[in-house]
Amino acid sequence: MGNDDLAAGREAYAQRAWAEAREHLTRADPTTLGGDDLRALGSAAYLSGDRDTAVRALQQAHQTHVADGDHRAAALDAHQLAMVFFMRGEPAVGGGWVARAHRLLEAEPEDARERGYLLIHDMFQLLGAGQFGAAAATCERIDEFGRRWNDADLVAFGNVGQGRCLLLLGEVREGLARLDEAMVALTTGEVSPIMAGHVYCTMIEGCQEIADYERMTQWTDALVRWCEDQPGLIAFTGQCAVHRGQILRAHGSFREALDELALAAERYAANAMDPAIGLAMYERGEVLRTLGDLDGAEAAYEDAARWGCEPQPGLALLSLARGRTTAAVASVRRLLDEAHDPVSRSLRLGAAVEVLAAAGELDDAQQAAEELGTLAATFGSAAVTAKASYAAGLVALARGDPAESLTQFRRSWRAWIELGARYDAARARVRIALALRALGDAVSATSELSVAHQAFTELGTEPARREVERLLATGLPDGLTPREVEVLRLVARGQSNPQIAGELFLSEKTVARHLSNIFTKTGVTSRTAAAAYAHSHELT
Repeated sequence: MGNDDLAAGREAYAQRAWAEAREHLTRADPTTLGGDDLRALGSAAYLSGDRDTAVRALQQAHQTHVADGDHRAAALDAHQLAMVFFMRGEPAVGGGWVARAHRLLEAEPEDARERGYLLIHDMFQLLGAGQFGAAAATCERIDEFGRRWNDADLVAFGNVGQGRCLLLLGEVREGLARLDEAMVALTTGEVSPIMAGHVYCTMIEGCQEIADYERMTQWTDALVRWCEDQPGLIAFTGQCAVHRGQILRAHGSFREALDELALAAERYAANAMDPAIGLAMYERGEVLRTLGDLDGAEAAYEDAARWGCEPQPGLALLSLARGRTTAAVASVRRLLDEAHDPVSRSLRLGAAVEVLAAAGELDDAQQAAEELGTLAATFGSAAVTAKASYAAGLVALARGDPAESLTQFRRSWRAWIELGARYDAARARVRIALALRALGDAVSATSELSVAHQAFTELGTEPARREVERLLATGLPDGLTPREVEVLRLVARGQSNPQIAGELFLSEKTVARHLSNIFTKTGVTSRTAAAAYAHSHELT
């Protein structure tokens, strides 16, 4: 029976039926399992979600190869064990296996193939330290090892690693070209399943970071097909679900996104990938915040933080939604101070502009918007360009330049429409309406708001829908912004600047700026006249 299980396990492994291969190889007579069979068991167990069995099998393969004097094979086993432990969030154990692998190769030639695999760990260390140029150079060395030894795994990793590093260096077009090259290599079937899964996920994560939704969608669909073609596959299915959730969120399919993100968290947990659960929780928080479930969003952000994923900039936007402007400003300032590479900054600048503009910190908001515009031109990403235009529009509107803001918001709206991002397109419509009102075109503004209201109603995004209903009901005069009307109402109640600042969570400097704008737009010259204006225009 043991020999039958061994043969059946080898056949199932060849067919990529991972759960079946694991079951047969586990039942096989241990005395018949060589190092390669044990390594196959480890891979099958890893891919079918049984990390404990994978670790035991790889440890046995390692011991077998050491006993046989095959130090190169034993070093490769140690590398694979290190990867498993790093993915499980156990870096000390993973580092121990890397050290053992290096020791096993001390007497081996400098160009030994296995040294290429150990460079992978050097690359991750450099990446974590923010040394992206050195990390890219290390990936190039990995690629060289792969080509020298005709090792498809090393070539694939070298390409995808260089692609991600180039993105982080701001060389987006070059980085995407390397990522595409790495992905095409997967179609040959020469890359091992575990490495192929890592390449798929690395590529998709890179596309998500630069908001290249078209590429992200194409490669996520490819990853889904790849997963479905392998019976019993659990590894990488969590990544599949979280990427589908991200795409659904981008397209405004929020309820479906929540379902995918719940599945992602479940799959991550089943595959002992606890740190990755944090990403699914953060994405869940983003969806709930957009839908208006602020308590649910806060709970999801807390879960994300508990699993090691910083819940930003979503948490800053949640603070803004709750009127905690000072806290939101402090968060986005810290986030920008800590982000040094172009990709990280692009992910934070849009939220920073929203927060800073809402707080009246217009100089800083303009600086952030201009930087985002520069990055958008470099990235060549339609979504980043749309975000940059929206940010520029926010600043222009806040500075009293509705004509420029209208141009920027329309540019943003067109880009979101082309990308199929209904929610973001509707948000741009609302700002278009405010710009039109400021220009005196109330009829066109009402039309834009009505279309946006319909979109928000269909999408189920309650905060955005309520904002539009308020704007449709008020018809703000003389180009006043909603925030300026809030200040004006409190002036009409007889409140002082410090009192207004306390109620609206603003600085006194910001309140004074709003009052100056109100006086300019309405033509009044005193607080008494401003109060009379508010009453005569039914703004109280």
